[in-house]
Amino acid sequence: MSGAIRPMPVMFNPLSDGFMEDPHPHYAEVRRHAPVHEHPGGFWMVSRYEDVEALLRADLSVDKRNAGGSAGPARPPRLKGLALIDQDPPHHTRLRKLVSQAFTPRAMNGIEPVVRDLVDKALDDLGRAGGGDLVDAFAFPLPFAVITRILGMPKIDTVRLRELTSLLIRLGEPGAGSGGKADIEAADAELLELVSDAISRKRQDRGDDLLTALIDAEDGGDRLSHDELVAQVAMIYVAGYETTVNLLSGGILALLRHPDQLSLLRGAPELDRNAIEELLRYEPPVHLARRITLRPHRVAGHDIPAGSIVLASLAGANRDEEFWGPDADRLRLDRENARRHLSFGGGAHYCVGGALARIQGRIAIGELIRRFPGLEQAGEVRWNGLLSLRGPAHLPIRL
Repeated sequence: MSGAIRPMPVMFNPLSDGFMEDPHPHYAEVRRHAPVHEHPGGFWMVSRYEDVEALLRADLSVDKRNAGGSAGPARPPRLKGLALIDQDPPHHTRLRKLVSQAFTPRAMNGIEPVVRDLVDKALDDLGRAGGGDLVDAFAFPLPFAVITRILGMPKIDTVRLRELTSLLIRLGEPGAGSGGKADIEAADAELLELVSDAISRKRQDRGDDLLTALIDAEDGGDRLSHDELVAQVAMIYVAGYETTVNLLSGGILALLRHPDQLSLLRGAPELDRNAIEELLRYEPPVHLARRITLRPHRVAGHDIPAGSIVLASLAGANRDEEFWGPDADRLRLDRENARRHLSFGGGAHYCVGGALARIQGRIAIGELIRRFPGLEQAGEVRWNGLLSLRGPAHLPIRL
């Protein structure tokens, strides 16, 4: 039997057939047959809801410098390593306490009229065109305009800012390798310079906006330094922009592919809030979250050594039948526990901008489908080719 071919073990493999078009069947196979496994690529993968939720709440690191062995980072940290999403306690605790002062429920409620105004203008343009590419015409520019408006950013080169944030997102993807070190350093430096200049000018022209609130944020005399402030504002663009693009484009595509649910939502505005939670669960804007073990960590009978990179499959956990039931793979906008999705992470690193993303998704998707009852897909969707921040790159529609 020396010529017998041994079957490949089940493991996370983004090169498997059909993965880029629809990764969810592969996530399901991994979740059922290898829910916790060590990957030859130098990381561990965790897929079941119960395990992923516990992992996100555990005392693990997000700082790549804590990764040991050959999987350690050969690339420079983005945003000088000062951004909230790259910090561990106690620095993370301090930064989050200050940054959260600009994202209070009261502040978010005041943002709704701004989002509605920008959505209305974007839909006016879409209506005049009679359709087109939903990503380019609507899902892509809207979140950027919202972030820029609510921050109260002074005049800035928004075209270049978008190019830099997209570049940093792509270079930060799992599997991007170390070849982009010079590109990361250059993009990082240019982005920080753009934002730093805008903040310096903002200090002389304050307003009723989130950027002024971040400048003023104070806790017992502690404030954000200039470099810390620059890093947090840049982070809001890098982490909060393309994720919302994915929420809008992926959510609308999911509705177009489920006309019964589209019809249900169109006639029931009271479902809007829960519908966004279900869309976040069903097609999450972020598919993978990375953590690094600080000490040996046990998951479902597996001992993960200290210094290991662990990828938590948010998309896999969000469709785990053991938690969601036998219809986990079905879009159901009235799902009672939809809000328990893991799309915004969990624990200390739960997404600080989650409320803003929900507002944008609820208003943008609700207004779009009700203003244009003839909305339909007009061509094949093309995906952006990213593993973690997977979403449509082009979605042709007719109105």
